[in-house]
Amino acid sequence: MRQVLLAAAVSVAFSQANPARPSQTDEYVRYELLAPETASVKVMFEVSATTPGARQWIDRSRPGSVVSGASAVDLMTGAALEASTTATGITVTLARPVPAYGQGRIRLEKTVKNAAAYARVGNTATFTESLPAPRGSLVLPAGFELVGCNLPAQVLSEPDGRVGIAFMTQAPGNGPLVVRLRPGAAVGPGGAPKPLTDARSWEPPPSQGPTERARLTERAHQDRDITYFLQDPATSSFSLFHDYTESRPGIDKYINVVRTGSRVSKPSAFILDTGEALTDETLKGDAITKAKLDIGQAVTPETEAVVVHFPPVKAGQSIRLRISETYAAPASYRLDGDDLVFERSLGRPRNSVVLPPGWYLTASSIPAVVSLTPEGLVRLDFVNGRPDSIDVLIKGRRRK
Repeated sequence: MRQVLLAAAVSVAFSQANPARPSQTDEYVRYELLAPETASVKVMFEVSATTPGARQWIDRSRPGSVVSGASAVDLMTGAALEASTTATGITVTLARPVPAYGQGRIRLEKTVKNAAAYARVGNTATFTESLPAPRGSLVLPAGFELVGCNLPAQVLSEPDGRVGIAFMTQAPGNGPLVVRLRPGAAVGPGGAPKPLTDARSWEPPPSQGPTERARLTERAHQDRDITYFLQDPATSSFSLFHDYTESRPGIDKYINVVRTGSRVSKPSAFILDTGEALTDETLKGDAITKAKLDIGQAVTPETEAVVVHFPPVKAGQSIRLRISETYAAPASYRLDGDDLVFERSLGRPRNSVVLPPGWYLTASSIPAVVSLTPEGLVRLDFVNGRPDSIDVLIKGRRRK
């Protein structure tokens, strides 16, 4: 019965969260540029197939490209998948049919040669790509420096000293990425960066500022997202689900500490890879201490945490979870006269908010992409490529 009820709840969440449920989601691409003279790039592409029952996923080749060395793995088990290459693309056979409300996660690797997309003229090389994913990274060849990038991006260094970028885009469609590079960067031991430290930023005060390690961690590959479904503002309640991938060997639980001033109810969770329902429990105060849970903060009598249990993750494997909860949070969500007011600090790279039935949007403090769900509800999508949180203030009014 629990799985039937969970499937029904997930069906509603998917309908609301995906205006026209696509055949794939969570795309991420990584480019490693080889020497410009080769016109070649190593490409790693992660994607989740979402068509229920699908057994294959197809990667279409770009005109003018020559693809070689294609291989694929199932991200849940780490097992190799069959990847057949033709003149039009690569067909990957999935490890299992895509669950009704789940995903089939794969990683595809290949080498692509295309002189029109990657070439050197004089001292400068240019790489131009129509992006297959809204999240990604790119690494320059050894000995090259970055002199141009048309998208806002983090600039990061590989352990071997190669310079790279990481980006997140929000514009619809496959926008172009244009990167320019030239020789000049140090190579060998002299080019390797100093290891990142836990030294904290001097601003705000050092005791509170983020660490160097946190600030220079790639944001784009953090595959965590959350969707809020606002209920009648008179109740100060909203439901949500958040997706999270766990890949650390031996980890067997997810702990969500409830924010101060909020109360949680109706928790549930399942594995997106298989559709398997998971067990959960809500602990408070001494119960957290007795369970010997490390929640990263001091436990008080009012501290509340939702714990989701799953089989321990094995080395080289991962699982992707969907966790659903309902919150009552008067300080965060309320009525102010005739206005709906939602205030929340959103820390994930991708965050979405869906207004309740009968309400329209009048204000959003943070830029968002606005759309309608299939039910006609207003949805806001926020993408934050920075290693920090965004303080969202949303207002709405009831339709006449």
